[in-house]
Amino acid sequence: MNGPGTLDWAPAGPDLVAEPVAAALGGLTAFAASIDPDLADTAEFCARYGVELADSANCVIIAGRRGEVTRYAACVVLATTRADVNGVVRKRLDARKASFAAMDDAVALTGMEYGGITPIGLPPDWPVLIDAAVLTRSSVVIGSGLRRSKIALAPDVLAGLPGAEVIEGLAG
Repeated sequence: MNGPGTLDWAPAGPDLVAEPVAAALGGLTAFAASIDPDLADTAEFCARYGVELADSANCVIIAGRRGEVTRYAACVVLATTRADVNGVVRKRLDARKASFAAMDDAVALTGMEYGGITPIGLPPDWPVLIDAAVLTRSSVVIGSGLRRSKIALAPDVLAGLPGAEVIEGLAG
C-alpha cells in the first residue's frame, strides 16, 4: 500500500516518526511521508497534499476525572467528525468530567509533538478508542508523533493496537 494524495510514502522508520512511535512500530505495516510542519493541521494538510478529509483521522487525548483520579484515553476519529467527549468517552472512562487534555500534559505524557500525536506508541495502560467509521476506509492518514510527517496505514492496523477498542458512535 502506498498512501493517498501527492506525498512520497515510504515504509515508516525512525527518521520520520517520534521516538515512542518508532519503538511501537515493530512489525506494523505503516508508511510515512515528510510534510511541511506548518501544514500539519488536518484541513491545511489535506488541502495541500490532496488527501480527502475522510481518509484522514485525528487522534485526540482526553482526560477524564472522577474525584482526584484522572484517566487518559486516545480517541481516533475521521477528520470529518468529532469525538463524543462528554457522552461516549466520559462514560467509557467512568469520569464525571471529560475534556481534551491540556497541551502540556498531552505532550509530556505521550512524548510526541502537539498536532502530531498518534495512537501508535501511547502509554500501554491508555485505552485507544477508535470510531467504527475509521475502519470503513481502505487506508487512513494519522499523525506520526511529529508535525513534520504523517503515517498512512490500513485501518485494521489501528484496531490491532494495544488497548484498541472499536466503538460504534464514538464520533458524530
